[in-house]
Amino acid sequence: MGVVGDAWAWLSTGANWRGEAGVWHRLGEHLWFSGISLLVACLIALPLAFWLGHVGRGGALAVNVSNVGRAVPTLAVLVLLTLTPLGRYGGVPAVVALVLFAVPPLLTNTYLGMREVERTVVEAARGMGMSGGQLFRTVELPLAAPMVMTGLRLAAVQVIATATLAAMAGEGGLGRIITAGFHTYDTAQVFAGALLVGALALLVEGVLAAAGRVLAGHGPNGRRPES
Repeated sequence: MGVVGDAWAWLSTGANWRGEAGVWHRLGEHLWFSGISLLVACLIALPLAFWLGHVGRGGALAVNVSNVGRAVPTLAVLVLLTLTPLGRYGGVPAVVALVLFAVPPLLTNTYLGMREVERTVVEAARGMGMSGGQLFRTVELPLAAPMVMTGLRLAAVQVIATATLAAMAGEGGLGRIITAGFHTYDTAQVFAGALLVGALALLVEGVLAAAGRVLAGHGPNGRRPES
């Protein structure tokens, strides 16, 4: 039948979707790890990037420092964190590793989005007497929104794909389906697990891309510009 047919047969078997080791349970764990990690990364990266982009100082250094983190293997970080006292707290090492992985695209794209706002528009807004907060809310943030969404989309897809490594530390998620297949030499299960991770990443990317198009289709005041 081939590995694709075997994987489809595995996915078509209802028993593989039920129970604590089933797809639905592992999917819930995967979304939990990914969602928490992405939320924490947003809380760290977005305020910093917005502020640096608004004041226009120190951003290049922050972006370069964050990008260095991309060169560090996430699995290595996860293993090291597991060996520290954080390893006593369940999924904390996996969440921390994923947060470190998600911060660079969020920080970089948001900062660049803020700095690419046309300076003449910013100066005109200041000339109209806008305060710093008003300038950020009504001019910079709406115009930077497409780049912010790009960073969010990249971070989300990377986190979902990388969250499979949580299984290496004994945590849950769709990665457990893959590792269980490796342990039992079940190639069909390994392939099915990889398909599930890929499908979830593509689904999330599609949803966020659609949300980005909706935001891009609105003017700075939240209304669609008249054609």
